[in-house]
Amino acid sequence: MKKVILITGASSGMGKETARVLGRDGHIVYAAARRIDQMNDLRELGVTPLQMDITREADVQQVVDTIMAKEGKIDILWNNAGYGLYGAVEDVPMDEARRQFEVNIFGLALLTQKVIPFMRKAGAGTIINTSSMGGKMYMPMGAWYHASKHALEGWSDSLRLDLQPFNIHVVVLEPGIIQTEWGSVMLGNMLEFSGKGVYAGMARKIAEALKKMNDNGQYSKSDVIAETVRKIIASPRPKTRYRVGAMAKPMVWMRVFLGDRAFDRIIMSQM
Repeated sequence: MKKVILITGASSGMGKETARVLGRDGHIVYAAARRIDQMNDLRELGVTPLQMDITREADVQQVVDTIMAKEGKIDILWNNAGYGLYGAVEDVPMDEARRQFEVNIFGLALLTQKVIPFMRKAGAGTIINTSSMGGKMYMPMGAWYHASKHALEGWSDSLRLDLQPFNIHVVVLEPGIIQTEWGSVMLGNMLEFSGKGVYAGMARKIAEALKKMNDNGQYSKSDVIAETVRKIIASPRPKTRYRVGAMAKPMVWMRVFLGDRAFDRIIMSQM
């Protein structure tokens, strides 16, 4: 069945690849991101690019109004926009930390607030929130990023219960290590804030470890996420969580079943 789908963070990586797949499937797909120029190629597949900064309410409202005016409904909202702020807590400016939450939590929440009334009126809908395996575990230098994803996990669980009476599904997507721009943005932030000074050695080791994983082909490609989202959309009763991609399942398993000290040792041994 053809569905009206809104994807945020669709200018690259998981969002863009999934927009391609769902467009080819014949769904009505709206792809939203700040960099609209990077989504022009999606038009060939019938996907509609929309410019939106998730932290600007006017942009968010415009996107929702545009889709509702044309389609009259939004069946699927995939809250995929986000980025990784890395750097030692001592080094990261508080304005940068606040922006991490503005994008990864508050902007996402604002868009969700604006879409819920239409789903509730229709008596159906699915909201997919992109968390991360990092929403269940942690890494050095990642305090603000992991805090935002841990927050999203709890926020999504409560939202799921809020919307249960209205037949609106809330799904948490927990990707592992995926080959996207996310890694380069994360490393850029980390080296900018902690590439010099007392944490430089640790930052350098993290960068080297991630580069080695990439060189060894240990990252999953974005199509594993696209196929998972396709599965969620097709399911009349999707699971509450989907954990996919390189390292996602083993890392979360270790975090859940090992104690803090044992997990700390495993993480730091790779640095």
